[in-house]
Amino acid sequence: MTDLKIRNLQDDLSFGARVEGVTLDNLQDEAVRAKLRSLFEDRGMIVFENVEQSNKMHVELSKVFGPLKDHPTKTTVRTADEEAHGVIDMHYVPTNDPDKDEGIVEVDGKRLARFSPWHFDHCYNDELNYAGILRCPINAPTGGRTGFMDGIETYRQFPKELRDKIEGKNIVYTLDTRLKKMRFGVNFKYISDNYLTKDLLKEVAIFPRAMHPAVWTRKTGEKVFHLAPWMAVGIEHDETPEGDALFDEICHTLNRLGKGTSAYWHEWKPTDMVIWDNSRMLHAVEGSDAKYERRTIRSTIRGDYGLGYFEDGKKIGEVNRYVEA
Repeated sequence: MTDLKIRNLQDDLSFGARVEGVTLDNLQDEAVRAKLRSLFEDRGMIVFENVEQSNKMHVELSKVFGPLKDHPTKTTVRTADEEAHGVIDMHYVPTNDPDKDEGIVEVDGKRLARFSPWHFDHCYNDELNYAGILRCPINAPTGGRTGFMDGIETYRQFPKELRDKIEGKNIVYTLDTRLKKMRFGVNFKYISDNYLTKDLLKEVAIFPRAMHPAVWTRKTGEKVFHLAPWMAVGIEHDETPEGDALFDEICHTLNRLGKGTSAYWHEWKPTDMVIWDNSRMLHAVEGSDAKYERRTIRSTIRGDYGLGYFEDGKKIGEVNRYVEA
């Protein structure tokens, strides 16, 4: 078996790993593939360093961990490469007109583009995805880090009194990603949010609300704190002022933990690819100066933990048929 160089993500973190030595050739070796799957199951995320940057490599690495899944929304931009079916392309290009740039917020007095609060992918869907693999071929000279927060470590570190109040409850999510609609744990000033197209807003109107547990237990016994402020609309069966106040306090506490040893903030290199367990980890983007271009490319890996559901009992296939109509 081809040797892989494996080390801790950071010595002060209980999760994550760094791997060097992955190539298209050794990904054909089942022993290498099995080693990577075992490492990922244990550590929750892997930073692959010095990896060939191509759609082919992106797809082949993704398939080590499971089959690819297409994005559940029809309007999300995919790559033009037919061999990378379902791989999405998130590309911000500044207009050089501050009044026309899309998705701008202000944090600590700085105008930022591509800012994303803590979230997990497909929270608005009844089915999550198992994992995502991300690369960043174009990043701003400064900023633009992607944060990853481990739900196992977050559960350990979360204040017990607050944690006990939310454990056993489900959180309600919607497809509406507009930052101006975010209500909980808000730590930014909204400036502009024009990147939702009319077609996507039509999908927002059709998608029923989705429910996911605030805490769930893995087969290996660890409890996972897994809730997010972005796209959340409240606590199921407690969308009251009291319930909203509790959830807001929890989300602000989550933001604070995201600056400590529950989280890792990745400084992108052009030769990196990162995989994270979507049912265990949250992720976020700190944003970067709005005058700089930024592009990320992500694949989605199929596999669901089986705990989410739509409010009215619909299935995603039914929802997609309505969208296509």
